[in-house]
Amino acid sequence: MVDTKNSATESSRKKREEQLRISVELMFFGYRAFTIGPDALLAKQGLGRVHHRILYFVGREPSLSVAQLLAVLSVSKQALNAPLRDLMSAGLVASEPCGEDKRVRRLSLTSTGESLEAQLTGIQLDLMAGIFDEAGAGAEAHWQEIMQKMRATL
Repeated sequence: MVDTKNSATESSRKKREEQLRISVELMFFGYRAFTIGPDALLAKQGLGRVHHRILYFVGREPSLSVAQLLAVLSVSKQALNAPLRDLMSAGLVASEPCGEDKRVRRLSLTSTGESLEAQLTGIQLDLMAGIFDEAGAGAEAHWQEIMQKMRATL
């Protein structure tokens, strides 16, 4: 005798897994679309995605300390050292000692760094704005809710 209940459950599980796999693929392809424009601009300057992330977060919060940046990026000092040094050598990021504690270094974008960050992130903002507009009312709020829930798992 065929166990139709277990068969239906297995079929339902397989369909669910397939839908989740489609979501994973869409995440991979979506991230590629999100980064392809900035990646091309960064490559022309000998920079990569890690440099963009640093520029973005330093630009979002001027006077960010190195320790705060390490926490935001969730990387080690060793992983941050070389790309941060690249950006400072290129005149894109400045580092100043904190007034209260000279051991703490505060980071900020130079005017050239601000310009590059605006170009890089501008490409992504334009892409997202167009997609959210095309997707219709509520899409942006739903997407942000999903991303917040994913972020909360970190």
